[in-house]
Amino acid sequence: MARVYYCPVELTIDVIGGRWKPVILAHLKEGVHRYGQLRAHLPAISEKMLTQQLRELEADGLVSRHAFDENPPRVEYRLTAQGKSLGPALQLLYEWGEQRAAATGVEFADLPS
Repeated sequence: MARVYYCPVELTIDVIGGRWKPVILAHLKEGVHRYGQLRAHLPAISEKMLTQQLRELEADGLVSRHAFDENPPRVEYRLTAQGKSLGPALQLLYEWGEQRAAATGVEFADLPS
């Protein structure tokens, strides 16, 4: 039985909600990333959680995965057309976060090198 939604926002949050999915999508909005690059951008996420979130985004049609037949294996992730359509919403979330940080004194950590 299909899930019943009562608001479009409810559906959107069901697909892209959570701590990590919007952040993964925001990084992929900037272009194709390999798994290791995403891991570097998200130092607080476990490998298991990153893999799970990428699989869910792929199953929902927002992210595509391309595995190259190479040794060592290389896998790239990119937004699908439907994933790219979230670009304006992701940009608004980014800008809101910047404004919120400025208003509340929140500082962002540097990524580990």
